[in-house]
Amino acid sequence: MAADLAVADAADSASDGSESSTAIPSDGGSAIGIDDLAHSHAGKASPSSSVCVFVEKANASRRRTRPLTADDAEFRAIIQSGIEREAAKRSGKARHRFRDLVFTRQFTTFDRQNPRSQSPFHGFFTLFWLAMGFLLLKIAAQNYRNMGSVFGRAEIVHLMVDRDLFVLLATDGLMCLCTSFGLFLHRAIARGYLTWTRSGWIIQSVWQIFFTGSVIWISFYRDWPWTHTVFIVLHDFVLLMKQHSYAFYNGYLSRVYRRRKLLEQKVGQLDDLASQRRPSSTPSNTPTTSATSTQDASIHGPTPRRRAIGPRASTNFSSEESEIATMAKVIDAGEPLDEEQSQTFRRVLTTEITILDDELRGKCTTTDNAYPKNLTFYNLAEWTCLPTLVYELEYPRQESINWWYVAEKSAATVGVIWVMIIISQAYIYPVVVETLRQREAGMSFEQRCMEFPWVVSDMLFPLLLEQLLAWYVIWECLLNVLAEITRFADRGFYGDWWNSVSWDQYARDWNRPVYTFLLRHVYQSSISAFHLSKTGATFVTFILSAIIHEILMFCLFKRLRGYLFISQLTQIPMAALSRTKLMKGQDTLGNVMFWIGLFIGPSVLTSLYLII
Repeated sequence: MAADLAVADAADSASDGSESSTAIPSDGGSAIGIDDLAHSHAGKASPSSSVCVFVEKANASRRRTRPLTADDAEFRAIIQSGIEREAAKRSGKARHRFRDLVFTRQFTTFDRQNPRSQSPFHGFFTLFWLAMGFLLLKIAAQNYRNMGSVFGRAEIVHLMVDRDLFVLLATDGLMCLCTSFGLFLHRAIARGYLTWTRSGWIIQSVWQIFFTGSVIWISFYRDWPWTHTVFIVLHDFVLLMKQHSYAFYNGYLSRVYRRRKLLEQKVGQLDDLASQRRPSSTPSNTPTTSATSTQDASIHGPTPRRRAIGPRASTNFSSEESEIATMAKVIDAGEPLDEEQSQTFRRVLTTEITILDDELRGKCTTTDNAYPKNLTFYNLAEWTCLPTLVYELEYPRQESINWWYVAEKSAATVGVIWVMIIISQAYIYPVVVETLRQREAGMSFEQRCMEFPWVVSDMLFPLLLEQLLAWYVIWECLLNVLAEITRFADRGFYGDWWNSVSWDQYARDWNRPVYTFLLRHVYQSSISAFHLSKTGATFVTFILSAIIHEILMFCLFKRLRGYLFISQLTQIPMAALSRTKLMKGQDTLGNVMFWIGLFIGPSVLTSLYLII
């Protein structure tokens, strides 16, 4: 959890989503772009067909071909960049639009279904689990020798099951039910009882604060052990992000929906004015020439002037500065229009309505789930179970569920959790108990500081193992179980973070679901809603990440110290250091520094919270 919420490189990777490279270099030769690829692949209906990319080397007279399948990272990069470029052509850089995220079919790195999982280093993966097996045998033998049982005293297991287990499960179920608050709110907004811009977002924000505060209060009131607290607080943060994404994306769509209804009303008023036509003349206060040119550009031109037509989610024509708003004011004035003006206004308005219909449909292939048809209990329940934190109207899905795969990953989830419990019981729990005993015995601050290095060294290896196993059980096992049950096809839950050469790269690849959430709902929203610069939005993202991490540590240790908060903020200068000339091209040095930080950091932070 040390860096999964940090987004140091968001300013470089997300600020202009429409400007991304569309070419794939290969073997030093020429590259092929998305337009060429789309042209060569046109007419092929099979999704599993390969795309042959011709690569011509500059120093060779013959040409080679290399097939790209739909699951290849290069192919997904081409498709994503092409979609973003096309979206940029259609919409321009609309400041109030949510960032487009492309979901594609892909597998996690260590998943056996991934055709690329058999890497040259697969043997080290096997060696790691063999080492874990021998370590468990060693711990079991020691427990049997010292206590007559292979399980030892099993204090952590007793913490998990002996106290308030059913209360914990009931609280978690109630949390899931409470996420339906956003559904009721947006149904009221869709029916016109409330508006998102005036009161809806305020109500939702107050609810989110109350939701999180209530869960934290319950954990303190029940005085739950750390096992219960970790589970309930982390799940609370997950549900909080899901509620936020669901509410604010639907809030944006509600504005688009309201704008479309207003434009439909203007078309109706335009029809009423048709009977009052006067001789053809173009008054100076009507935007006939400008509107006509805009409409011609939107139909015949390669890049429509989207900003000239108007903001996509604006519902206030009196303050809006666009040609659509000017037309609305002319129509509201009730002045009779000649036939040419009436036809021009109608074309522009109907084109805008069509564009808004596309926005309301989002990534849906049909209109069955377009806003506001998506505001159903089934859609909300499905969204709650999906292994993503960014709400969309539709995601890529698999055709069927492989229940043997579900059983395999479920067994792996239970097995890895059991391994984590055994390692914690054998190597972490005794150190924690002894440290707390020393504090309660009245050991002085100086004496505790003298013990600090020894506590750090005792927990170095077990905490590193726990961190690796926690990552594996969540992002490789548990999320794949949810993805298979829900037929969720995009399983890019993480990247090759173990090859990171900087902390910002690690933050992007360690936890992709949280990274994409922060990218859309914190970084981009800071720029669009609060008009912050890229640097300011990055800093806000870091601050929020640090606060959330510190809240978790406060719930665990019942003490507010700020060590993790400060540690999170130190990633800003470290990320800046990785971009200096000193570190450019020093991949091995960067990776060594990254692993040293990941190795030492958790032990140092845990020891600080325990001792000081």
